[in-house]
Amino acid sequence: MKKSQHFSIKKLVTHLILILSGITFVFPFFWMIITSLKSPNEIFSWPPIFIPEKIMWSNYADVFSSIPIIRMFFNSLFVSVTVTLGTVIFCALAAYSFARLRFPGREFIFKLYLGTMMVPVMVTMIPMFVIMKYFGWIDTYYALIVPGFFGNAFGTFLLRQFFMSLPTQLDDAARIDGCSYFSTFYRILLPLMKPPMAALAVFTFMGVWNDFLWPLITVQSDEMKTLSIGLASFQGLYATQYHLLMAAAVISVIPVLIAYLSSQKYFIEGITLTGMKG
Repeated sequence: MKKSQHFSIKKLVTHLILILSGITFVFPFFWMIITSLKSPNEIFSWPPIFIPEKIMWSNYADVFSSIPIIRMFFNSLFVSVTVTLGTVIFCALAAYSFARLRFPGREFIFKLYLGTMMVPVMVTMIPMFVIMKYFGWIDTYYALIVPGFFGNAFGTFLLRQFFMSLPTQLDDAARIDGCSYFSTFYRILLPLMKPPMAALAVFTFMGVWNDFLWPLITVQSDEMKTLSIGLASFQGLYATQYHLLMAAAVISVIPVLIAYLSSQKYFIEGITLTGMKG
């Protein structure tokens, strides 16, 4: 009986901690939505107003009239989807090469490749900008897409860890059946890679969608601006339109939520099965 009571109390405390943690993480998102429906006078009122007296749906209409948000939304979506597809494809190919193929210097090259993760983004940003300017790609989709299209060390490492967990007998059986290296990768191993590829896709999509600094220095015209730059336009030198900023933020969060919820099953499984688990 004592053990049962002890277990029940421990379970109750665990659930209370999880509930409080969940409320803590969800509250900023809830406050963002509520603020987007408030009038400017209600935002900084004290005590705080959780439910506005009059729901200001007009804030969302004002967002569409203040900035070309549809164009910015399209730019962010196009760039994010394109970079995500390129990253997943090329990281999968590189991961397969490092995990399955035998060639001289493989381990050294892979460690050197992982070493690029130690280099801060700020260090490579200026040389990358110079390269984009040399090719005449400033203020074009090429500048937003090409630097991240061909994968990265993090994605390659993530997928390589999963490739190494697959039995090598699959490769041997495919080779006996006459499959080439690419056929083995495409027909046998790639269908088993849905979980880690979904995890990589979500990470990449969120990173590109929320990226602010790189589009800020490579984009000049309003037609090429992304949604993250559009959000910053509501922040002025002396005043910030918080009601419009929060309304635009709610709009910008929708694609990320859709991307995560649509691949939640594979995302969690991919994080569990790869080297991210520690």
